[in-house]
Amino acid sequence: MTTNAPRPEVLRYTAFSDSPEGGNPAGVVLDATGLDDGDMLAVAAELGYSESAFLTAPPEDLDGPAGRVFTIRYFSPKAEVPFCGHATVATAVALAERIGPGELVFATRAGTVPVAVTEEGGTVRATLTSVEPHTEGIADTDLAEALAALGWPAADLAPAFPPRVAFAGARHLVLAAATRARLADLSYDFARLEALMHRLDLTTVQLVWRESATVFHVRDPFPVGGVVEDPATGAAAAAFGAYARELGLVPEDTVLTLHQGEDLGRPGELTVTLRTGDPRVRVGGAGARIA
Repeated sequence: MTTNAPRPEVLRYTAFSDSPEGGNPAGVVLDATGLDDGDMLAVAAELGYSESAFLTAPPEDLDGPAGRVFTIRYFSPKAEVPFCGHATVATAVALAERIGPGELVFATRAGTVPVAVTEEGGTVRATLTSVEPHTEGIADTDLAEALAALGWPAADLAPAFPPRVAFAGARHLVLAAATRARLADLSYDFARLEALMHRLDLTTVQLVWRESATVFHVRDPFPVGGVVEDPATGAAAAAFGAYARELGLVPEDTVLTLHQGEDLGRPGELTVTLRTGDPRVRVGGAGARIA
């Protein structure tokens, strides 16, 4: 560690699965008091997970239940990210095991994120509510570069899903594959995609394939975080929900199921809830401690 602070307890939880072998692992530090940015980055790099979460005291003006309000920061092995859904779920599950299920409120760099935690039959589930989302277009030259880095011919894109950059706490480029086989065949130019993502300030590329009206399969290359692929991506799921609703691809009020991690051998399931009259997106899933 770069400071004189004692080494913190680092917990390991998976999100979007009730099994330690599924979902997306995250490091969780429930008391990061005294750690500086370099310390947190060092912990995240040592773990090697796509992100780790670090809790400290909340801002004085943040409302919420007593003892259940926190500041949370997220670090990949290479850099801090403004928001991370799976590490939020993992942290909420870790807290629930210590202070019980209920409502939590997190202050993130992207804004305030409430989380509802429930327990049923021994399974703990956490559902976060995103900050207000938005989408924007992508220049033809940038899209062409993204496809070239992925090795995807433009003809392999699903025509009904126009490429967009979607935000619900972090920026993600949404690209839809025309077939499940296209989604499964992911072998990309790490450095080339990383350079484009830095230039466009993207956290991941959200690759999707539609199985049915409300069921999707997704994958998320994450070279800017120092990992080839994120196994289950809550922030991207929230961004995708906003994207799909804004473009009229799903109803205003609906529940979507996203399957992720199957191609990595770490299957996970993300529930995306859209509500009429509320622009925010809710993303939920189970979590479990990794021994």
